[in-house]
Amino acid sequence: MKRKRTRFNIREYLIVAGLVLLIIWLLLSVWGIAKKEEMARRAVKETQHELAVLQERHDTIENDLRSLETERGQEAVLRETFGVVKPGEEVLIVVPPKELPPPPPKTFWQK
Repeated sequence: MKRKRTRFNIREYLIVAGLVLLIIWLLLSVWGIAKKEEMARRAVKETQHELAVLQERHDTIENDLRSLETERGQEAVLRETFGVVKPGEEVLIVVPPKELPPPPPKTFWQK
């Protein structure tokens, strides 16, 4: 009778060990899925940011194209890019004024 008791105990231990291994495997699987989900969330945020930047760039290019459709816009781009002028025009260079140092403070006797 003693042998049947030990076989039953060994069988129970094997079942418990199998269940523990199954639980560990399931936990590792859930952990892997959670990591993948977090990576996907980060990728979505980065993609949304990149889309916003590209949309802003698209709008800027659209505005530039609209300005190039007019004669005045084309002339402005030529003037800025190549520094050309029309015949009879002169180039004006605007120089910022020099900053003068503040006057020295008056002493008590000068006031």
